[in-house]
Amino acid sequence: MAAGRKAAGKSTKIIQEQKLMQSYEIEQKDLSGSEEDAKNADISKALLAKRKRLETYTKASLKTSNMKIEQVWKTQQEDRQKLSNEYSQQFLDLFQQWEVDVQKAEEQEEKLTNMFRQQQKLFQQARIVQSQRLKTIKQLHEQFLKSVSDLEKTHENHLSGAQNELKKEMALLQKKIMMDTQQQEMASVRKSLQSMLF
Repeated sequence: MAAGRKAAGKSTKIIQEQKLMQSYEIEQKDLSGSEEDAKNADISKALLAKRKRLETYTKASLKTSNMKIEQVWKTQQEDRQKLSNEYSQQFLDLFQQWEVDVQKAEEQEEKLTNMFRQQQKLFQQARIVQSQRLKTIKQLHEQFLKSVSDLEKTHENHLSGAQNELKKEMALLQKKIMMDTQQQEMASVRKSLQSMLF
């Protein structure tokens, strides 16, 4: 009888120990699940913060690029206006001088009836002056066309440079976004592996 009681007591003790071990394992599993949830929440917060920083950087970069292009366009407009005003005034002065010269020549031609020989020299001089004026106008016109062409080429180079700079900035931004995304993915995979292994 005493031996039977001892055996029954040992069996009861073993059952109680097994129940305690099962309860401990369940608590450990619950605790491990809570830690994994916390890790996932931290990763989500980090990804959200990174995304917000990237959005802010992208907006600032686009704003800066737009300001640069607008400044280039404004400078080109001012250069064109300045060049147009400068040559317009010169053309106006020359045409006014041309009209005065023509009027003088016509007046001299009216007097050639009585003073043909004397006035012939003046007439020829007037013609020479007119020829010089025409030559000057032609040269100025050619210079104007060349200046306009050179200015357009300069503006095209400036605009092309601004566009290339924008492309480089966008490429760097894209590369940074891809690198950040890869780093986040690697960090997420690493944490997942750690949580699975440990």
